[in-house]
Amino acid sequence: MKLSDSLAQQAKLYAAVSHWSVPKQIEYWRRIGKLAEENPDLPFSFIQETLLALEESKDSENLTPYQFG
Repeated sequence: MKLSDSLAQQAKLYAAVSHWSVPKQIEYWRRIGKLAEENPDLPFSFIQETLLALEESKDSENLTPYQFG
């Protein structure tokens, strides 16, 4: 896939700040964009926090069951 020089430069900058590779940065943008497109009523911060919660849930040591009542 051919990317524009502008997109590649932006991805390089953001990747450096996030300590990610350029391909991982572009993959992140793709994922966020897809989720935003599929859920136009959700704010970006909600989508981002949901992705963070999904990643955190993969580490079962940090999970505690919710007690109702």
